Amino acid sequence: MDTAKPRDESEVAVIGAGPYGLAVAAHLNAARISTRVLGRPMSFWREHMPKGMRLRSPWIATHIADPERRYSLDVFANRHGIARQEQLPIEQFVQYGEWFQHHAVPALDPRQVMRVEPAAHGFRLMLEDETAVHARRVVVAMGLEGQDLTPREFEGISPHLVSHTSAHARLDQWRGKRIAVIGRGQSACESAVLLREAGSEVDLVCRGEVRWIGGAPGKAAQDRHWRRHLHELVQAPSAVGPFPWSWLNEWPGLEHRLPDEMRSKIAARSLRAAAAWWLLPRMEGVKVRAGRVIRNVRPQGSTIAIELDSGVQIYDHVLLGTGYRIDISKLGVLSPQLLSAIDCRDGSPLLRAGFESTVPGLHFVGASAVDSHGPLMRFIAGAGHAARSVARAMSAQSARGVAAPGPQGGGYRAGSAQPMSPA
Repeated sequence: MDTAKPRDESEVAVIGAGPYGLAVAAHLNAARISTRVLGRPMSFWREHMPKGMRLRSPWIATHIADPERRYSLDVFANRHGIARQEQLPIEQFVQYGEWFQHHAVPALDPRQVMRVEPAAHGFRLMLEDETAVHARRVVVAMGLEGQDLTPREFEGISPHLVSHTSAHARLDQWRGKRIAVIGRGQSACESAVLLREAGSEVDLVCRGEVRWIGGAPGKAAQDRHWRRHLHELVQAPSAVGPFPWSWLNEWPGLEHRLPDEMRSKIAARSLRAAAAWWLLPRMEGVKVRAGRVIRNVRPQGSTIAIELDSGVQIYDHVLLGTGYRIDISKLGVLSPQLLSAIDCRDGSPLLRAGFESTVPGLHFVGASAVDSHGPLMRFIAGAGHAARSVARAMSAQSARGVAAPGPQGGGYRAGSAQPMSPA
């Protein structure tokens, strides 16, 4: 094997240019660590979230982190004449991310990574134009790419009849059609609202009642106002999870030290399906079929029939607001050799300090890190902690002169878990 260092090499390659990838790159650049960022800025947010959507995260938890805080959402809003609003439209957030990238991470490579594989001096990344670049370390910041969850009963049905909410950048294509939205979380409820506002007839089908957060919908407006005010008083800044867990979620470094079972319970409690209270007034016209069991699903010509425990309903399309389940094998870029060496639990990589996996030099940030570092990693607010942790770990390793990871320097530890598909 040729052990000479390749020419096209950087210290770190960051895969993904969303909030996490950009935040990590900004911190690594500030630490003077040679970094290559690969991917189109904010592509998942632009192409997989529907027009008209608003962020669930409050304004204070929507800043993309840079080490000197020069490119906060406040700075962007002031420079562009945008009024502060708690439910930021997705279009403005994408604009903010692109502005952040232009200023904080200007040297971005927009090419898509097709495969990451081990190499003599770290990792080889094969790109969409069939060229290869090399890096001693890799940070995977691909977010929820490829992680959408399709319930078993909908598997194998044509995408013309069934699709996930993440497959669409706009929902007005079904104007005048009858649509079933499956789910009861933020994505499902907001998609149902956007479909209705675009002129669709919409049923929201879910196995339980919708849980509204940020202020329970009491019987009277005064009661709703009191409950919402109390919620705002006790809620943590990032508003991830219910009180008091939301305050613990503000400290992912502490959660990382908790026993696995406790951390899993906190994540399950904090990330359970719910919708923000401000959507409730816009739900008028959406028929909520709560407490329903789906017994069978079958295509019926150009329509789709859903057999519920209450009877059969015919729809022009079914939109799955069924959320996501992490399975890093579905990211589609990791070679089989790397996947077999990453210790996982139910598809999520087990991460050490610095968000490093059991493959030395291979790091995961964002949604892939929830199982190891807590629920904040599913939200923009967690990018700052992840970026600081990765930069701190890599700076310390460079200062100690740690050898390049990979088969020729540090080796791989075989993983015990096999990639798991959502069931």
